[in-house]
Amino acid sequence: MQLIPPSECQQFFRTGLQDWILSNLRNQHRALEFGVTCWSLWRTRNDRVFEGKIITLEAFLHRVRAWIPIVRTALDKDKLIHKPSLPARTEEMISWKPPPPEWVCLNPDGSVIHDTGLAAAGGLIRDHTGRCLTAFALNLRACTITQAELRGVVERLQVVCERGYRRVRVQLDSKCAVHLIRQAHTGDHHCGSILDRFRDLMSRPWEVTIEHIYREGNCCADYLASRGHVLPFGLHEVENSDPMLSYWIMYDCQGISEPWLVLNER
Repeated sequence: MQLIPPSECQQFFRTGLQDWILSNLRNQHRALEFGVTCWSLWRTRNDRVFEGKIITLEAFLHRVRAWIPIVRTALDKDKLIHKPSLPARTEEMISWKPPPPEWVCLNPDGSVIHDTGLAAAGGLIRDHTGRCLTAFALNLRACTITQAELRGVVERLQVVCERGYRRVRVQLDSKCAVHLIRQAHTGDHHCGSILDRFRDLMSRPWEVTIEHIYREGNCCADYLASRGHVLPFGLHEVENSDPMLSYWIMYDCQGISEPWLVLNER
């Protein structure tokens, strides 16, 4: 039994420990044999230290030869059983998309601190040029992330309606929230009361579209939702002069995009 060819002996015995282990495990010609041999050495050492068992070199080599095909078979079966079947994805450049002229865009977002359960929401309304018409942050104390997302939608839709805008595009980065909004009946859902408020707003004489976007296209709302955590309980208007909000608005207006692997729809 020969693990390495004679030409590689010098490098094999003189390489540093970490490089020695990694280089041999990465060598496709001897990785399996090397791994089984190391495991057998460790087992032989433990047998001697803890149980007083001593085996001969011939017995040790026999153990290694016996285990190599067993491990190889196990690895081959594992590849067949657990062969990853990843869904197809396509790389897309994600950025905020402004609404058409005569429309406004509402971008809300929710946030929950997992350790405490404290929630907040935030968002802003922009016109087709990207100009911020109003921005808000909302400290909600404790609720679920979906409740926070939906509260952000409802609170600002009310403002949009009061200000007389009649064409509104709502962009959410929560697929769950979008799904609930589009469902016909959600009375027994824990977000039912919020959804009832939303449907009441939708029944008014205006045009509202709901669409899902990726988080990378919702940076302004993401910042405003995180801002809500550090504000007192309740709703707060955020001025356009806020430095970070100004930065993210400029970021969106310049059309800066981020690459993202998007799951192909079937």
